[in-house]
Amino acid sequence: MPEFQLTAHELIEQVNNKNTTVQKIAESLKKRILETDPKVKAYVRLEHAQSASKPAGESSGILKGIPVSIKDNICTDGINTECCSKILSGFKPPYDATVIKKLKDAGATILELKTNMDEFAFGSSTENSCFGPTRNPWNLECVPGGSSGGSAAAVGADEAILAIGSDTGGSIRQPASFCGVVGMKPTYGRVSRYGLIAFASSLDQIGPLTKDTRDAAILMNVISGHDPMDSTSVDAPVPDYTKALTKDVKGLKIGVPKEYFVEGLDPQVKTIIEEAINKLKSLGAECKPVQLPHTKYAVPVYYIIATAEASSNLARFDAVQYGYRTAERVKNLIEMYCKTRGEGFGDEAKRRIILGTFALSHGYYDAYYLRALKVRTMIKQDFDQVFKEFDCILTPTSPTAAFKIGEKTNDPLKMYLSDIYTISVNLAGIPAISLPCGFTKNSLPVGLQLLAKPFGEEMLFRVAHTYEQNTEWHKIKPKL
Repeated sequence: MPEFQLTAHELIEQVNNKNTTVQKIAESLKKRILETDPKVKAYVRLEHAQSASKPAGESSGILKGIPVSIKDNICTDGINTECCSKILSGFKPPYDATVIKKLKDAGATILELKTNMDEFAFGSSTENSCFGPTRNPWNLECVPGGSSGGSAAAVGADEAILAIGSDTGGSIRQPASFCGVVGMKPTYGRVSRYGLIAFASSLDQIGPLTKDTRDAAILMNVISGHDPMDSTSVDAPVPDYTKALTKDVKGLKIGVPKEYFVEGLDPQVKTIIEEAINKLKSLGAECKPVQLPHTKYAVPVYYIIATAEASSNLARFDAVQYGYRTAERVKNLIEMYCKTRGEGFGDEAKRRIILGTFALSHGYYDAYYLRALKVRTMIKQDFDQVFKEFDCILTPTSPTAAFKIGEKTNDPLKMYLSDIYTISVNLAGIPAISLPCGFTKNSLPVGLQLLAKPFGEEMLFRVAHTYEQNTEWHKIKPKL
């Protein structure tokens, strides 16, 4: 089997046993990217592929020269990081994000190619990129999900060994579900956000996208931990997540919220999730219905808080020091700002800036933003209540499998509802994981989502790994 098809832990073992080398892994992956990515378009700036996977040499770190693909909103020293937006064209950060530094310290090779994404992470389909859409490796006419669609598609198409994404409202988990891979959104504060170009600072988290749960646990071991450069980073010990991969769920209590099995859930997805529940029951877990009554408010609350924070964060892109600037002659500074931002931001970015600015404006702040913050607290309290009695919660990751490219671009509200099962997790700050659990009749992957209490990643890995090792879904590959 060629190196590009293997998991990171298999490659680490092969390097240790001298059955392959870091150079061979890099060459195998580079060949795969050059052959496959013209169809999938998981990466941007493919012209950099010549230097994409050149390792510095044999590494002694945990990741031993394993290539890691990075989303285009995570700063890498001297490598273009543009959030797939024209407004940041040509921007090369003068520093590494903390997660990049941790990966390098662990011996990983950072690809100079960045993975495609919705502009500034605004989207659920990776269609809002200035580089054009990424395609789903299971069906090239379908979206890979978003906003970390490039990272998920790269892993799903074996164009990445490991990938890093960011998750503000489901941007790791929903594309993981659509592309048939594992994606984890860690507890807010578990992984440093320093060097992540912000979308919504109270919601954003960086996390792994991988071929299986063991790789996700290895990657979480590397990127987790306190960082004094991030004021929201939590100073708490990081366990060895690989020790949670026990293949045992006997006696665990898993809650199944009825609010996630209502109108709008695709019947095929519902059946597949019910089969996953039965599998966990057969392995000794106790699955019972639970209630999360404020779930119905999650979408409006999220799209007030997230757009308000985005409006504030994106105000810094003014073309004065870096990024795109209008080529038109202008009379004054204000006109330069207006023309630059009008030309530099895409439609979805403009939509969210306008929505957020409105929610924060005088006379509307209390009615919208302040009220949304109060309901957010109620959503978190729903989870707190359930976790008093249950070890974790099980839901579908998305109400549907991947949809066709262009299907929802003209209906923003329909697109926003793609995140209906994932955004509550970000509002509550809790961890969640998505893993493959079956396929629709059209051979599109379906994801199973598991949620745990804050800093309960070990529980997620325990349940996810047990399910994974007793099924074959994660081993099935798309025929590209």
